[in-house]
Amino acid sequence: MNFDTLTLNAIAWELRRRVLGGRVQHIVLPDARSIALELYAAGRRHHLLASAHPQHARVHLVRAKVRRGVETETPLLLLLRKYVRGARLSAVEQPPWERILHLTFHGPEGATTLVVETMGRHSNILLLDEAQIVLDAVKRVTPQMSRVRPILPRTPYRPPPAQAKALPDTFTQADLLELLEAAAPDEPLWRVLVRGVAGISPLAAREIAFRATGNATAPVAAAEHATAVLAALQTLCAPAHTGAWQPTVVREGENVVAFAPYPLTHLGRYEEVESMSAAVETYYAHVTSRDAYAQARQAVQKLIDEARQRLERRREALQREHVAPEEVERLRRSGELILAYQWQIQPGQAALEVPYEPEGKPLRITLDPRLSPVENAQAYFRRYEKAKRAAQEVPAALAQVAQQLDYLAQLETDLQLAENRSAIDEVRELLEETGLVRAPRRRRKAPRSRPLRFEFDGFTVWVGRNARQNDELTFRRASPNDLWLHARGIPGAHVIVKTGGREVPEAVLQRAAQLAARYSAARDEHHVDVDVTQVRHVRRMKGGAPGQVVYRGERTLRVSPT
Repeated sequence: MNFDTLTLNAIAWELRRRVLGGRVQHIVLPDARSIALELYAAGRRHHLLASAHPQHARVHLVRAKVRRGVETETPLLLLLRKYVRGARLSAVEQPPWERILHLTFHGPEGATTLVVETMGRHSNILLLDEAQIVLDAVKRVTPQMSRVRPILPRTPYRPPPAQAKALPDTFTQADLLELLEAAAPDEPLWRVLVRGVAGISPLAAREIAFRATGNATAPVAAAEHATAVLAALQTLCAPAHTGAWQPTVVREGENVVAFAPYPLTHLGRYEEVESMSAAVETYYAHVTSRDAYAQARQAVQKLIDEARQRLERRREALQREHVAPEEVERLRRSGELILAYQWQIQPGQAALEVPYEPEGKPLRITLDPRLSPVENAQAYFRRYEKAKRAAQEVPAALAQVAQQLDYLAQLETDLQLAENRSAIDEVRELLEETGLVRAPRRRRKAPRSRPLRFEFDGFTVWVGRNARQNDELTFRRASPNDLWLHARGIPGAHVIVKTGGREVPEAVLQRAAQLAARYSAARDEHHVDVDVTQVRHVRRMKGGAPGQVVYRGERTLRVSPT
């Protein structure tokens, strides 16, 4: 279930009514991806939860006080205590038709903004200063992880790139007709609306299709009267400007299976609830309770989070050690020039200026006045040797850390996809085997889980569900002429199409690509790019962990996860 733009708009209106002007009294981290604030407003305490979980990202009020789940004091928590605790919530803003909420606080340290981005696997929570500089974030994103939008402390905040979609506020019947004419007649109407209109999630699009045609999955050909479709869209989105939302949930037995800020007429019997926060909280309470392996999953997730924090600290330390080539050269040159001009240096002298370039300014070299010229030169040579070693060793060490962080991301995806206790335990074992966490002296090995097998038009398709299965499929079960698929640039399954020397029909390839998207970190996205190449072009990454590969000769398909 997507926590979509319309839901976030309803939450924003609710926060303005209930906690705007409230003072932050307490801050805790329920888990590595979440923040909880206790605000005192209108004579009572309110509890606000924000989560950047890749599947359950959300922000809403909760009834009960949120308990601390992260024992260590992270840099972000310390900054929140410094800037936000004791401050008052002065503004709640949502960029138009985006899944982003800006919570602005004013306190003794000035104005700060907590930005909650609820965007699937790209979800994040950032703390910005008054100049919109990132102080820290729940998830730091390096340039190696994203060239488009790195997120690091002391860098300017850049909002996510806007999607090339029409805004509901200015969407006209002519725009709708253009969308419909460009689509295939048998394509579902709801999918066309998701693709072309900002802020419309699949759930909202199905509701619009139902209200306009009487069928939530009606094809484009059934939308004979564009006027009805446009009217349904405008009616659904109108409360974004008035706040007159009608939060509802849909139940199946004891479980809440859907929520929305409007009546979910296409799902049959819906139930109105007192607030949008109550609807969201009720739904996610059932989602988390339905996971029979939640405790085991959380324990392994904690190991992954701790390993990631250690690697981040290691990377920061390496970056501090890194010395630019020109600095290495400067240290060597300084030592040599001190020896060459030692006869000019007087006892107690703090600097030496010598000509270096014929027409340039004299080169100034700082000296330690307590040392002799030879001792000063030796000190520069020692710094030079250390810097030279760092220049040679640090880039390789940084690359290794980046590779380990990538592997952690893969294991995190494996954990989220794990459907039973054995699959969860396999993730723990891989963490231990690769040295990312310390292994206990004695632990019974989990039984090996098996990859998924599908049959499409006489072709066998294998899907790896964790790093170990990926490695086995690609390098043991697959033949050189088989096809290999993987979601482009993100953690996910290795998918193998057994060709048997035959040409693979495009329909089979599309189905395999959809499976690669489904079993990846992007499984909640509308579209995913999937690379396809022959197994012969796939190689194990040098120094990589199981399942980490490099490949060439690929072509890319864009598919919907299924």
